[in-house]
Amino acid sequence: MYDALNDLGEYIASKAGEHVASWEIALGELLVTTSRDGLTRLMKLVRDDANCLFKVLLDVTAVDYPEREERFEVVYNLLSLSHNQRIRIKVPADEQAPVPSMVPLFSSAGWFEREVWDMFGIFFTDHPDLRRMLTDYGFEGHPLRKDFPLTGYVEVRYDDEQKRVVYEPVKLTQDFRSFDFMSPWEGAKYILPGDEKAD
Repeated sequence: MYDALNDLGEYIASKAGEHVASWEIALGELLVTTSRDGLTRLMKLVRDDANCLFKVLLDVTAVDYPEREERFEVVYNLLSLSHNQRIRIKVPADEQAPVPSMVPLFSSAGWFEREVWDMFGIFFTDHPDLRRMLTDYGFEGHPLRKDFPLTGYVEVRYDDEQKRVVYEPVKLTQDFRSFDFMSPWEGAKYILPGDEKAD
């Protein structure tokens, strides 16, 4: 299997030329990295070429690396039923530069790209219906970014008196606690609740 994936990686790199930034075999799958400019051409190649035939777009997701200049990687997972192989294509992205939409090539990309837009804030050009999907329309921020606050900004609840949904600033009912997970046989250096009863 490794040899087949290696041959496929070399074949795609030779056909796509400068549109393949790098490729490797990782976790039993071929991983190809491309640029935003080369994404559409590479996706057409792996979909239509007789040696590839990756016609099923399984998933589109993203990963956030805040320390990088281009902090996001958009990841496309594809399947070739004809050759019984999988490929993963990665594209670096940031908050300002949009990624081309793959909806014209794969109709299933529509929902996946909406989810990535909603959760990470990565914009897809020429998407037919790019709007929030999992969060509310007035939601602020993108929850899967690593700089998104753990508690969010607002909480939503149904108010029985007003008979409507109410948005309020987040109020934490208790402070965050610090757990030390010390072994009970070693003994804590402070008095735990209930220790006073042991005397």
